[in-house]
Amino acid sequence: MNNIKVFALMAGLTALFGAVGAMIGGQAGMLMALAFAGLMNVVMYWGSASMVLRMYGAQVVTERQAPELYAMVDRLRQRAGLPMPTVAIAPHAQPNAFATGRNPENAVVCVTEGLMKLVTRDELEGVVAHELAHIKNRDMLLQTVTATMAGAISNLAQFGLFFGGSDEDSNPFAGILLAILAPIAAMIIQFAISRQREFKADAVGAEICGRPLSLASALQRLEAGARLVPMHVSPAVAPLAQVNPLRGGGIGKLFSTHPPTEERVARLSELATGMRLAA
Repeated sequence: MNNIKVFALMAGLTALFGAVGAMIGGQAGMLMALAFAGLMNVVMYWGSASMVLRMYGAQVVTERQAPELYAMVDRLRQRAGLPMPTVAIAPHAQPNAFATGRNPENAVVCVTEGLMKLVTRDELEGVVAHELAHIKNRDMLLQTVTATMAGAISNLAQFGLFFGGSDEDSNPFAGILLAILAPIAAMIIQFAISRQREFKADAVGAEICGRPLSLASALQRLEAGARLVPMHVSPAVAPLAQVNPLRGGGIGKLFSTHPPTEERVARLSELATGMRLAA
């Protein structure tokens, strides 16, 4: 069901891109906007790991520097059927974690210092398993594709707003309205896809660690920690974190990159019940 929802959202994003392109940029403008957005996101995709680590101030650690964490990641990645990712620690008091990298062979799993101090060993395994699930599901690639499409829509909308549409008989007010609303709609769809991938990573992560309730408990701790302990990080990389590290602003659910923690916990509880019944 999660994959079906993501497919439907991607189809909606593609349809929105086609509609904006046809009304504002025409075929040539549509292709130029897609190429420009694609170029920017390909650069981000290939250099994402190093850029994200810098933005979080994280440092790569060796097995000698963090033996317990390294061994945990190694054990869980074997259960997930993944190559060993790079392990990193970010010097933030807020408990959180993220994964980045262009593919499973070039992936990074990073946890904060606050996370390792706050959660139990079982909860930490749940958090790490969730991040390995993102790698296994190739969510970084999906994020790049959706960012490319959303960026292309924004580029087309700006082109139409400043230079007008391709049709001389088109309504200028409709063009302005479309130029304003289309990027917002694209952003809403992009964030909806991100929320669905979080649900998917929760489910796969629970399978990897074998304890859905450990991940559920960890998410509750991370949510509470994020509310109490601020994290100074760029909003551009905030969606990568396991729970939203930035708070405030009255942003509604539609504009959230993460699903509500209580809903994630409820789904994990249902999964745990199903696993007990199956056993």
